Amino acid sequence: MFKCKTVWNKLAPLARASSTLCLQNARKSVLRHGRRLEMVQRAQMSSGPPGGGGENAVYFVLVGAACLGGGIYAYRTVSQDSERYNERMRQIASRQSQESKPAKALAEVAESKEEPVAEEPTLIEPAVEESPVTEDIVESPEAVAEPIVKSSIPEPAVEIAVTEPVVEASVAESVIESPLMEPVVEASVQEPIIEATATETVAEAPEVIQSEEPIAPVVESEPVPVVSTEHVPEASSVSESAPETSPAAAPAAEPIDPTAPHLDVLEHAPYLLIGGGTASFAAARSIRARDPGARVLIITEESDLPYMRPPLSKELWFSDDPKVTESLRFKQWNGKERSIYFQPPSFYVSPADLAKVENGGVAVLTDRKVVHMDVRGNKVKLSDGSEISYEKCLIATGGVPRNLQVIDRAGEEVIKRTTLFRKIEDFRSLEKISREVKSITIIGGGFLGSELACALGRRSADPGLEVMQLFPEKGNMGKVLPEYLSNWTTEKVRKEGVNVITDAVVKNVTYKNDKLEIKLKDGRLVKTDHIVAAVGLEPSVELAKSAGLEVDSDFGGYRVNAELQARSNIWVAGDAACFYDIKLGRRRVEHHDHAVVSGRLAGENMTGANKPYWHQSMFWSDLGPDVGYEAIGIVDSSLPTVGVFAKATAKDTPKAATEQSGTGIRSESETEAVAGVLEVGTVTPAPPVQQKEDYGKGIIFYLRDKVVVGIVLWNVFNRMPIARKIIKDGEAHTDLNEVAKLFNIHED
Repeated sequence: MFKCKTVWNKLAPLARASSTLCLQNARKSVLRHGRRLEMVQRAQMSSGPPGGGGENAVYFVLVGAACLGGGIYAYRTVSQDSERYNERMRQIASRQSQESKPAKALAEVAESKEEPVAEEPTLIEPAVEESPVTEDIVESPEAVAEPIVKSSIPEPAVEIAVTEPVVEASVAESVIESPLMEPVVEASVQEPIIEATATETVAEAPEVIQSEEPIAPVVESEPVPVVSTEHVPEASSVSESAPETSPAAAPAAEPIDPTAPHLDVLEHAPYLLIGGGTASFAAARSIRARDPGARVLIITEESDLPYMRPPLSKELWFSDDPKVTESLRFKQWNGKERSIYFQPPSFYVSPADLAKVENGGVAVLTDRKVVHMDVRGNKVKLSDGSEISYEKCLIATGGVPRNLQVIDRAGEEVIKRTTLFRKIEDFRSLEKISREVKSITIIGGGFLGSELACALGRRSADPGLEVMQLFPEKGNMGKVLPEYLSNWTTEKVRKEGVNVITDAVVKNVTYKNDKLEIKLKDGRLVKTDHIVAAVGLEPSVELAKSAGLEVDSDFGGYRVNAELQARSNIWVAGDAACFYDIKLGRRRVEHHDHAVVSGRLAGENMTGANKPYWHQSMFWSDLGPDVGYEAIGIVDSSLPTVGVFAKATAKDTPKAATEQSGTGIRSESETEAVAGVLEVGTVTPAPPVQQKEDYGKGIIFYLRDKVVVGIVLWNVFNRMPIARKIIKDGEAHTDLNEVAKLFNIHED
């Protein structure tokens, strides 16, 4: 009673204050009296007796109760989480102990393994169905999964164990040798199968069971706990001997074939060379010279072994052999015969045997293209999906021939009647076409275009083939030779039976009435049966994006340092390399000699030589057996030139030069020579040069700031070391006639 009275004394003043406030507010709303602030103030004053404050006590009680309840809830939540965590730790600890026991048991079984004894096959069924075995396995999925991955056995075989006790097939024949593992395999494989979610192979289980019945009886009740381990690390070694133990292993090995990579593809190559051209072969030969036990793998898109390209547009066209397209053997100007291939097939080892050969070797993987390069992982991906890792890699992908945009846009009929000359296949195709059609037009007046024009021109007399050549310059080799020599060369080409059309810019190409119609910008129209586009080469830099390599924006190709390195373990050589010449600046060269020298240097540096590239590569071109020239440095017709000529003799021809050197690939002999052994004093005096239009032989100097930066030896052969030394010295010459004496062009 006392408590009720106390509560009433506390609440009554508050109730009276509230009723008074409501009454006053009602009056204000009726009378619209505006002293709201004063009434609100009074309503907020304490409603208890003076010195009270009971309403504050109620507030504190409510807030305190709420805080207490929240604290209790948080405490219970944390406690429950801790209990669950501890429970999980106990489960993990118990799982590890369960795994260690089967591992020890399996080790003991392996040591005391005996010949399989045929027992009642009925014992297998009970062992498989035992629930304890299944539970143990489920708790330790990790142990089972790892072995399966390490064993090279496909998942399908493993899944077989889920349905039948004899699932040992999935365990890679290891079950076959050890009967105790059959039940174990079955149960232990169950967990991995759940993760793999692959059940298609369950249908194959019955077949495996029947074939392995003789081994199944060996299963005992005690080995059941061993099931969870399955110790697959031994499966790989056991699988090799398993086939000898039981014929049932054969079906289990069959699923491996589809998943395995191509038999001729290695997984690792210490030296990987991308590209099968001259640069790659030169690098391979250099690597083997410095490291006799090296294992070198060359990957090429073509179906042919490494070969030399110059004869494709030169000597092969002058062969009398009707089967030259098959044999690919040709006679040099000196009459000696040789093959276009650098080495016969016996020189190389099979890609599948490269890792097994005792002393290493060079293997060539044909018809494959590297489509992706992982420089961080040191591996490449091929067009067939396989991957090959490497330690050191050379990129020598060369280039692809350019085509005119007007031809690309002309349509399918025009494109299929156009040849982009580069490979052996192109030579075979064009040689066949030249015997079937009545006219061929070559677009381009550079090295390749002029060589093919002369080659086809000589053949045009017999079958009545008309050969035409058109280009935008005023004469053949107009971008290389000075104008007077270019015009003289054009007349030589015309004498070979070629209809040369100069100052010809192609506007469009169409196909009408079984003929290709080439319309020029000046209105002229050329009709032909087939077109050969020889308008230059585009460096192949497709791997730059995936490999993160830099491509030169001015010259194209991969930018490399003085050692031809693009990265610490990646080198570039040949047409695809844009290198810095300490004498002539940054350059990119597309010639055979450069491919030989740069490939050789890259191979040496891949074996630790660390040599800089200082060599001035040369190139040569033959317009038939009577006219040829060699050049070095920057030979650009836009530069000032000085020519010194003399009367040619019978020995001043490409034919005579090859007879003297013994090889048609002149760079193979001259690059070994050393300049500096010749002295000016041994040169005979030069008679006055007669200004004639008969440029039999001579030396053309290309100048930049009065310094010789390029030299052309016109029908002068085997003098390239002298020209190389002149450019290397980089001196300004006041009288180039005196310099020309070094070449002995006035000798009889």
